[in-house]
Order: sequence, then C-alpha cells, then structure tokens
Amino acid sequence: MFTKMVVTLAMAAGLTTGGMSEPPQWQPCPIGGVPLDCTSVQVPLDYQHPDGAKIGIEVSRLKAKGQRRGVLVMNPGGPGSPGIQMPAQLAPALPTSVTDEYDLIGFDPRGTGQSAPVTCAFTPDQLDLGKLGLYPAPDGSIGAAADEAKMLAKQCSDASGPNLKYVTTNNTARDIDRIRAMLGEQKISYYGTSYGTYLGAVYASMYPQRTDRVVLDSVNEPSGNWRNTFRNFAVGTAERFPDFESWAAAQDATLHLGATPDAVRATYFALAAQLDQKPMQTKTGPVSGNTFREQTREYLYNTITFPYLAQLWQAVQAGNADAVQINPAIATILPGAFAIWCNDSKWSRNVAMYQRDVLKDRQQYPLTAGMPASIPPCAFWPYQQAEPTTRITDHGPSNILLVQNERDPATPIEGAMAMRKALGNRARMITADEGGHGAYLLTGNACLDNLTTKFLVDGTKPAGDVRC
Repeated sequence: MFTKMVVTLAMAAGLTTGGMSEPPQWQPCPIGGVPLDCTSVQVPLDYQHPDGAKIGIEVSRLKAKGQRRGVLVMNPGGPGSPGIQMPAQLAPALPTSVTDEYDLIGFDPRGTGQSAPVTCAFTPDQLDLGKLGLYPAPDGSIGAAADEAKMLAKQCSDASGPNLKYVTTNNTARDIDRIRAMLGEQKISYYGTSYGTYLGAVYASMYPQRTDRVVLDSVNEPSGNWRNTFRNFAVGTAERFPDFESWAAAQDATLHLGATPDAVRATYFALAAQLDQKPMQTKTGPVSGNTFREQTREYLYNTITFPYLAQLWQAVQAGNADAVQINPAIATILPGAFAIWCNDSKWSRNVAMYQRDVLKDRQQYPLTAGMPASIPPCAFWPYQQAEPTTRITDHGPSNILLVQNERDPATPIEGAMAMRKALGNRARMITADEGGHGAYLLTGNACLDNLTTKFLVDGTKPAGDVRC
C-alpha cells in the first residue's frame, strides 16, 4: 500500500486558475517495473461543505519521456475500478509519440482502491456471479433477486456508513479538477474507457474550458440514467455474440461446440438450461445457469478471451467440474459501482415494473435472460439522489474524440451514437468494424488507432465522423 502523502491545496481562488500554494510531494511507487510516482490530494468528502471532512485521492504519474506538452489523466471505467495502476498498464501499448508528450496520470476514484474505499462486506456465497448479477430465476421471476438486492443495499450502507452517499460521478469529476489544480495545470487531456467515457463527458461539461484533448473509448450513453445503461447490456450482448458463434463454428473440429453459428447458439442455450436444472458443484462453489450466462457475457468483452470461454463450455459439456473456472473479479469493483449507479440516478422502487421489464427483455434478448432489466440494490438504496445529473451538451470547445467498436457487449454503439449527438460539434466519432469492449490499441484496427494517436499527439481530429 502506498504511503499517504497529504498535499495542501491552494485556496479556492487558486484552484480556479490551476495554481497551488506548494508543489505535490511525489514518492516512487513502481508498478510492474514501470517507474511511477505517487501522491495524494485531499478533497472535500462533501463539496457542499468544502471546509468539512476531507478524503485522500491517490494519484500516480509516469513522466513524459520527451518534450512534455501536458498531462493525460486516465480512468479505466467500471464504475468502481481503481485507476492508479493505469499508466503502468497502458504505457507499454501506447505509441512513443504519446508517452513522449504526456505525463500519464492515474488515480483511484473516490470509493475505490486507496481513495476512501467503500465496501459491501460480501459473503463468500454472494461472490457467485449469478447472484451478483441479480439474474432472474430460470422461470423469469425476480422475487429472489429482489430479496438479494435489498440485502445488498443494506450491507453496503451498513458496511460503508454515510460516506457512501458522496460517491458520485459529479463528485469524482470535481476530484479530477482538484487533481488538475494540484498538478499546476491550466488544462488536462483525458483518456477514459467504458464508464470513464461518461465521467470524462461529465468533466468536460462541468469544466469545458479546462479540457485540452479528450478521448472517450467505448462510450456510455449520455443521459446519466443507469437503468438505461444496464438495459443496453442486452443489446450489446446480442450484437457481440455472433462473433463468438462464428469463431467457435470455424473451429468445430477441435472445439465441438457446433459446426454452424446457429448450432453454437443452441449449445449455449442447452448448457445454460442444463445448469438451471442441476448446478455443477465445483471447487469454487456451485455453477448455476446464471453463473454460466454471466461468465459467458463477460468473456465476450475481448476476443482474446474466446478460448477461455470455449474451455468453460467444453468443461460444462463434459461434466468436468475440475476444469470449470469462474472468475468473480467483478466483485472487487461492485461496491464502488453500486455507489455510483445508485447515487447518480433516481430509481424506481416498484418491483412489479422490474418484473414486467424482465419478462419483456427475456423474449427480445434471450441470451441475457432478462438480467439487464432486473432489479438492482438501487431500488432499495437508503440515499436519495443528492443533486441533478449533469447534462451533457454541445457547449464548449470542439476537442472530444469518441472511439467505438460496432459490436461492443457492454457499451453498444447505440449508446455511443446518443453521446455523439449530445456533444454535437464538440466531438467527432470513429467507429471500427470490430467486436469487443475497448477500441484504441485493443483490436488491431490501424485506421482507428492511427487517427486516435494523431489527435492526442498533434490535436488533429477528423473533419467528420469516420468508419474504419
């Protein structure tokens, strides 16, 4: 754990100009052999009472290797994902033209990692992906999911206390501006993925004149209504699943999961139904149909994980419990995710409404079995939305680049197009004929990669939207 280094910020007047009373106190904190420096910036727990309680936001830096032009603040998404490690993770993949020009800045958003983390005190039994995903029962009923959601809401509140309600996107954007001031920068450039795109759009809306070059990769829809974002998972999975079907069918001679895309799909439904009837007992616990559905959905995020998905299906097909491997890593980010989801939006408490939506979506999007429309802890959250959602508009400089795969299972292109419309002439959008969650430097699409790098390095954005 990094030693906390408390940084004294400038008075409020200094914060508006990028000035500060003393420089940050950096200390070495190498990650994976990458020579990062780390510090901590003190921010208000509640920005409505800026002179009240403070929390520390952990910040990392990888210094530019060439002629420095500024800082590139990064966020990996989630929500709920820590980001202090992001410069170390991304630097090896970034072109040297980017790492030469920018100090790469990572941070653990409030409520995550080492920045006043929140917790939900999950029990081992709750780490089942099927339960954490709050899937409906095999018959589509959500009674058990509602009970679990209610219990999780209470657990999060009891375990984290009243600090939980201050974990919001608006407050995280304000924290980013405190980081900017601590760094002594008039403006920041920004790279965010997944939820990090929404956070970046909110920052660019709250502080438009403090943005330099903004890249939003794998783009959330702009409304701030997290129920809309959840239900988009059903759309995204439906658009992405055919990529795996084709991949598996082309290798049927070795995989034996189906010789045609339709046959691969039939295998999926058969295995899920089999596990609905009789969960498989494994070393890490029972694997139900919903556990299987959720792990399948998550393995669609990256094409490089398709072999692991195939191995999972083969193990279930063969009844080989020892070979079934389920990765509940999502559990580590869910406390922060629940906080953002539930604090950012107004949520219905009408259980019957969620049930109707589940039954509707199960018919239209059977791959996800109604999960994206199911009831979350937010329906029972003890805190009300503290302030209006930030409205994302076209007011501000034209310095935002959206990059998006056409078949993204988590943030489908429909949501990205809505963000593009909301930003208007502030943005340009590059779409790639690719699948997966994460576009820049992840799919090997040279057209998208080169245009994005050019924007970061010399500020050149396309004259219009581009399809790669």
